[in-house]
Amino acid sequence: MKIDFYTMKNIISELQWRGLVHDIMPGTEEQLLKEMTTTYIGFDPTSDSLHIGSLVPIILLVHLKNFGHKPIALVGGATGMIGDPSGKSDERNLLDEATLNHNVEGIKSVLSRFLDFNSSEINAPVLVNNYDWMKNLSFINFARDVGKRITVNYMMAKDSVKKRLSGEGEGMSFTEFTYQLIQGYDFYHLHKEYNCLLQMGGSDQWGNITTGTELVRRMNVGEEAKAYAMTCPLITKADGSKFGKSEGGNVWLTADKTSVYKFYQFWLNTTDLDAEKYIKIFTFLDAATIDALIVAHKTAPHLRVLQRKLAEELTVFVHSQEDLENAIKASNILFGNSTSDDLKQLDEATFLDVFDGVPQAEISRAEIETGINIVDVLNEKTGFLKSNGEARRALTANSISVNKEKVTEDFVLSTKDLINNQFILLQSGKKNYFVVRVV
Repeated sequence: MKIDFYTMKNIISELQWRGLVHDIMPGTEEQLLKEMTTTYIGFDPTSDSLHIGSLVPIILLVHLKNFGHKPIALVGGATGMIGDPSGKSDERNLLDEATLNHNVEGIKSVLSRFLDFNSSEINAPVLVNNYDWMKNLSFINFARDVGKRITVNYMMAKDSVKKRLSGEGEGMSFTEFTYQLIQGYDFYHLHKEYNCLLQMGGSDQWGNITTGTELVRRMNVGEEAKAYAMTCPLITKADGSKFGKSEGGNVWLTADKTSVYKFYQFWLNTTDLDAEKYIKIFTFLDAATIDALIVAHKTAPHLRVLQRKLAEELTVFVHSQEDLENAIKASNILFGNSTSDDLKQLDEATFLDVFDGVPQAEISRAEIETGINIVDVLNEKTGFLKSNGEARRALTANSISVNKEKVTEDFVLSTKDLINNQFILLQSGKKNYFVVRVV
């Protein structure tokens, strides 16, 4: 791949209109316009996956690649042993080595879905683990060669340090105090080994990142001392609440922690104000397309055009087109004109996700095998309806469905009605659902 550096597009302008620039060091934009620039972002291995709070740095790396620059994704196998104090009021519990290694491998796997680290292109993404260069660095050498370059006064002036020292907690350990210096050394190492000139991250990382630029400058001379920094805003909701959490906790980027259906629903349930902001931040749609979507949404808000497009783009980006289609099918079970066949195509996990929170009751398999009259199922066996009389009236009014199909009073429930050989979906009216689990 040949990159014409003289016609490189302005990535900073692109990121600014998307709302992805918070702080930027003078000279950064000029550097990115001048030539292919190697840039890194770090990921903290506090878990074996990443949640949607990490989507912005991932998207930044993809933008860098798309604009002809060379992205480096750093997994903090070494810094993860210490814990970043930025934005924290108390010290983190230290992870044991086995857990940390497991988490590092998990994060590498997630990042590899978005960036091709095996590419042969000139600006091919690079994946690194800072443990590889920190493991053999002695404390004496680090204190002499690195610690000598940055004063305690400089380190204590950082907001992440000042807030901890002036807070009501137990203060900050020496271990955490050194975090910014170790992260700074990462920048120095990548600058030396990969000619990495720019570090990006969330706005809470500005102190750590600028320590890195300062270290690069103090450990080099002349042109070799160039280093730049840029941060993106921490994403919030319009109401001020924390972004990235649902009722079940964090929304993760792997289906084993957050199902594709719940991932899709998270974005689909975004408010109008947030959707207008998120469509710029979290998708790669161009300005003209986004402007048209915003106009269409404002013309007919009830159609939720923005939310649907946001959910579609992100589900494909994080999972796949097939996963998106399955999530839409699952959504239509509740909100569209689905059939019994559609229901029976759902796997167990998706079925339980779709009907999460819906009342349930258990019926023995032996009873199902002999057949149970629908009136008994609705009242005596499940308590879905309050009496046999109410059940019969509902059936006469044609308002009872079993697995999305209308039934009458003579209907008998049997094993052929089971979904995944264990569930039956009862429905009264349009929105009143009940799940029968056969045990």
